[in-house]
Amino acid sequence: MSGKDKKENGISWNISLSGIFTTLVTFIVLVTSIAVMLIFIRIYRRTMEENAVTGSEQTIVQVQNTLENYTNDMRSVMDIIQNNITEDGADRDEFIRGLVKVRSDVVAIMTYDERGNLTDCWSDGRETKEKWLKNLSYIELTKNGDKFNITKPHVESLFVDYYPWVVTLSQRLTDYDGKEIQVTMDIRFSNIANYVDDVGIGQHGYCYIIDNKGNIIYHPQQQLIYSGLKEENTGNLQEGTFVRSNVIYTVHTLENCNWRIVGVCYVDEMITAKVEKLGRLLLIILSLVLIASFAVGWIFSKLFSKPAKNLADAIGSFEGNAEHFHFKQVRGTSEINALSSSFGHMVIRIQRLMEKVREEEVILRKTELKALQAQINPHFLYNTLDAIAWLCEGGRNQDAEEMVNSLARLFRISISRGHELIPIKKEVQHAESYLKIEKFRYKNQFTYSIDVDEECLGYLCNKITLQPIIENAIYHGLNRMVDEGMIKIGIHQSGEDILFTVEDNGVGMTREQCSEILYRESGDRTGIGIKNVNDRIKIYFGSSFGLMITSELDKGTCVTIRMPKVREGEYSEK
Repeated sequence: MSGKDKKENGISWNISLSGIFTTLVTFIVLVTSIAVMLIFIRIYRRTMEENAVTGSEQTIVQVQNTLENYTNDMRSVMDIIQNNITEDGADRDEFIRGLVKVRSDVVAIMTYDERGNLTDCWSDGRETKEKWLKNLSYIELTKNGDKFNITKPHVESLFVDYYPWVVTLSQRLTDYDGKEIQVTMDIRFSNIANYVDDVGIGQHGYCYIIDNKGNIIYHPQQQLIYSGLKEENTGNLQEGTFVRSNVIYTVHTLENCNWRIVGVCYVDEMITAKVEKLGRLLLIILSLVLIASFAVGWIFSKLFSKPAKNLADAIGSFEGNAEHFHFKQVRGTSEINALSSSFGHMVIRIQRLMEKVREEEVILRKTELKALQAQINPHFLYNTLDAIAWLCEGGRNQDAEEMVNSLARLFRISISRGHELIPIKKEVQHAESYLKIEKFRYKNQFTYSIDVDEECLGYLCNKITLQPIIENAIYHGLNRMVDEGMIKIGIHQSGEDILFTVEDNGVGMTREQCSEILYRESGDRTGIGIKNVNDRIKIYFGSSFGLMITSELDKGTCVTIRMPKVREGEYSEK
């Protein structure tokens, strides 16, 4: 596009390009700042994770060394016992009793024969039970005298009124007389448990002991696990340190037994304080960036955005109330000025077109209504005059006079000085006149009743509303009956509406026939048809008003008409 074409089309790049550039720079700054912050946080978090892994590894190594030293010490005690087990009975008993007394963590030392029978028991003055249900300190060992065995923690069950929590070290040895025996030593487990309980990795981290099959030896939250309130992942734990589901696991196996130390700590917990501190700093930086962006945006708004918003608001107001909208020119950049002028011209043209369309719609509606009202059935007029002539020939002058008066009243109310809306009182008179005429014509084949709420008579309704419905009831419902027919007309209030009902005891209709008659144009046998009545009501009062037909075969039909409460002077017929 040439410079001349730009000028002819009212396009200016001096201010709008600057605004676009300012917005672009602001956007780039924000995106870059956020990207840098996210990358920095990611690197920082990874570093903190590595530090947490290293810290967990160091803690578990320390626990491993402590437990290895402790178990090695217990094994040294077993070696001492092995070296002295070959002494005679008196020397051996004196040595072992002294050992138990000196080592407070040793609860008892026991020997068993090849059949597993308890032969000797040394403790610090504890009385052994004569009978016990089960000796938890005895396990049957394979014939491998060099193998060092250690059990899970259990309750000592051999002594009277004394039930310490112990682990049992077992080994097969040869005593002083050359017999194979099994020596067991019950070690107080509380020292190990207290040490493990005191190990903390972060605020909520902990460690626990399992065997090489994944069975828990000791856990700080052992009671919760056994009661089912907590679950612990003890299977598929590989040696070393690894992260799984935001949890750091560190696993080490003791060299002198089948125990494994498992450390558990949480990544988020280990880095929370530092990340929060970094988050506060980044929040301050981001706030400064947002303030700068807001300042740039405010300047840009003064140049372009605010006038554009005003113009958009004016367009929205025009959409909501185009008829009474008054447009005030919006001032701004050259682009805004051009759009504002074009919109102002468009508003004037649309309002003129709307006025023209409105006038044409009014004319069309009046024409349609007059055409509907003019559909007086010539068959009805012919049959009525024929019935009057028949009455005169038969000398029934009074009946003929009454029928002529009813016909005159019917036409007078139908005309109603050109008004579409008439009082309900006149509409009732119109319907009653029509019923009298039809009753003469059908030689009293039916009766009728009219029940009107007196408070409804002053409201307005569309004229010739009841007559087409009554005509349809007589022709389609009662004319085919052998028995006497009945038509009931009711007019009552329903909240802010008026309900007209026309009910007959005729042959009734199917649901399809009800729908067809409501949407069918009037034919030769009907005057202003039911569809026309429904259309006129909806044209005047809206789609929520009109007719509803309910019917049942061999029982009758009920037509309900809903209209709003309208008094004279409250509604314009223009």
